[in-house]
Amino acid sequence: MTELRHRGRDADLTSQQQPSEDKGSDGELRGEKDGMSDSESKVDSGVPEVPVPPDDTPEVLNKALSGLSSRWKNWWVRGILTLAMIFFFFFIVYLGPIVLMIIVLCVQIKCFQEIITIGYSVYHSYDLPWFRTLSWYFLLCVNYFFYGETVTDYFFTLVQREEPLRILSRYHRFISFALYVIGFCMFVLSLVKKHYRLQFYMFGWTHVTLLIVVTQSHLIIHNLFEGMIWFIVPISCVICNDIMAYMFGFFFGRTPLIKLSPKKTWEGFIGGFFSTIVFGILLSYVMAGYRYFVCPVEFNNDSNSFQVDCEPSELFQLQDYVLPSVLESATGWTTVRLYPFQIHSIALSSFASIVGPFGGFFASGFKRAFKIKDFANTIPGHGGIMDRFDCQYLMATFVNVYIASFIRGPNPTKVIQQLLALRIDQQLHIFNSLKAHLAEKDLLPAAEELA
Repeated sequence: MTELRHRGRDADLTSQQQPSEDKGSDGELRGEKDGMSDSESKVDSGVPEVPVPPDDTPEVLNKALSGLSSRWKNWWVRGILTLAMIFFFFFIVYLGPIVLMIIVLCVQIKCFQEIITIGYSVYHSYDLPWFRTLSWYFLLCVNYFFYGETVTDYFFTLVQREEPLRILSRYHRFISFALYVIGFCMFVLSLVKKHYRLQFYMFGWTHVTLLIVVTQSHLIIHNLFEGMIWFIVPISCVICNDIMAYMFGFFFGRTPLIKLSPKKTWEGFIGGFFSTIVFGILLSYVMAGYRYFVCPVEFNNDSNSFQVDCEPSELFQLQDYVLPSVLESATGWTTVRLYPFQIHSIALSSFASIVGPFGGFFASGFKRAFKIKDFANTIPGHGGIMDRFDCQYLMATFVNVYIASFIRGPNPTKVIQQLLALRIDQQLHIFNSLKAHLAEKDLLPAAEELA
């Protein structure tokens, strides 16, 4: 009851301050608040507002664009910063897979920090004990678990070669569980009688954030190991859809798409879809011709470094496809020469432009629930890092599931690594079983003749 009375007083204070805050907010934020129904306002009236961060647009851009209206000023700021981010993305791709993995980890930590900061900003007045400390501790535990699994999978030979790593690998899951249990016990010990409900709210907040952010970033790294093309094309398709939907919506948008995000329009949604399909096909054609992009990222035990070199699979070899009669009559071509990956890129582009935006709508609903415009003000005109990656995380899960369902087959390298980790008698048993199996199928004699 004490907690409810406390929240009630905060709600009254918030409702008293609301008119003055609305007058001082900018037009865009006012538009989003106006789009909320009366019932929404009543439901959300008990949620304290997160302080709106100040405008962090560089002074150089403010001076250069001072003569423009706020609409066109925002357009130029977003455009300039978007180009800067695209060039930075190309640069880290050039630096190689190790740098990409480090960047993914940094982005994950920043996204986690932005979401946890919102929770802390909302409920900091309650002085919840150990909230931020436990949140970061759980982030450490989950990253230890996921990255430990990755190291065991992709650096098996290196792990087996080093005694400390072999011990950590063998008991990795037990250690991960023990670390989590320690955090769980710390949370139970931190419970305070008058804040039980809020503390469990924030415990759930932290775990949902870990599920959304850390798990998805782990899948992004797994996609990267399948070949950099599985990392670059999906991310580029989401970026393309975001840019083209904004452009079509800015110049042609008339019909609202969804109430959660009033500025989104059907014109932008449809224009972004077709632009992303074409972009995905063209980008896939360019990248599929380079081994650097299509070969799986593997660890070379001899040089102790990553290598991206292989004989490209059939997925990345040009093939002739017979066109349907409708397309044949329209283009005059009977066949077209494509990489099979380009066919898969249509599925990736379609998801990025149809389902991907729902990650953004989800984020919009989250921000409206706490009456904030952006997760942070890290990137002028764009908001926080989470504002740019809200669609990427959903896309990462789809790509990982797509690869596992339609692309990935048994990996001989991993099978051999697991066999070499067995005892000698187990290896001999498997050798004799495999030999008998091949002889039964009349494959072994043929192999011996070739040798």
